[in-house]
Amino acid sequence: MARKDIFGSVMGPASAVADAQDVSSYAVRGASRSIIQSFQELSKGSVVDLDPDLVDTSFVSDRIDDDDEAFQELLVAIRERGQDSPVLVRPHPDISGRFQTVFGHRRVRVARQLERPVRAVVKKMDDRDHVIAQGQENAARADLSFIERTLFADRILKRGHSPDTVKSALALDDTTFSKMRSVTSTIPEQVILAVGAAKGVGRDRWWQLAKLMEHPGAAAKAMECVSRADFAQQGSEARFARLFDLVSALEKRPRAAAKPKERAWMPQDKSVQAKITDTGKVFTLAFKSKEALPFGTFIAGKLNELFEAFRESEMAKKTGD
Repeated sequence: MARKDIFGSVMGPASAVADAQDVSSYAVRGASRSIIQSFQELSKGSVVDLDPDLVDTSFVSDRIDDDDEAFQELLVAIRERGQDSPVLVRPHPDISGRFQTVFGHRRVRVARQLERPVRAVVKKMDDRDHVIAQGQENAARADLSFIERTLFADRILKRGHSPDTVKSALALDDTTFSKMRSVTSTIPEQVILAVGAAKGVGRDRWWQLAKLMEHPGAAAKAMECVSRADFAQQGSEARFARLFDLVSALEKRPRAAAKPKERAWMPQDKSVQAKITDTGKVFTLAFKSKEALPFGTFIAGKLNELFEAFRESEMAKKTGD
């Protein structure tokens, strides 16, 4: 491994998006403080050349799908002028002699495709520091969509890390974190992956979709929608719009009225027949036969008395008498 001199800008990948970013752009709060200090230490360290075939991806993915056009632009740039900014890796926690990418996955891919060594800084860190560093580097470049950040947060949580670690990794406020949790708890991951990164769809739109997905039957309809062959042929934002419109229509559709409950009553001599109907909002009692009229008149005359008896009965239930 050939040593280089200076780790010039650990925060700046070889793309125009983040050339101006530096360590000071990160949120300095709680758990992230130690990570920033590590970055500052790295800036004083040295860069090594690694065989990209010895470098594995992060143990938690932060992208839904890669931008092939952006990747090709990065490949051309590195092929023509070399790799401007190193990647950050750590010694693989489980496999001796291998490394795990913390950030700079596309630069590792480019190096592998060009069959060149990848310039890297090797830093020993645990899983928690790894995800914080990975998340903060992506936050600085701001090229992940809301839903990619949301899935990344969900995957960190499923790895057993705390909400505070997620907030530090992605520099989240409580409101955004809460809406992210609402999205991943309501929208199946298979549906999210089928929609894709949807770069132009922000937090509130995804949150609205999550609320619509609470409608009975919405999840099944969404799964059916994203499984259709023509769904994948659309762009990611168009896929989101199609799904949103489908679920919105379910919300607007009037719910079928509950079927009325009916039962019958008659005395032993069958002199009166009563039909009782309960719709949940309306309760009706209808009589027929020759004694229907006098019996109905009798009940109508007793309504005040019957109602008072009913009220006394309900009060007795509440007091336990």
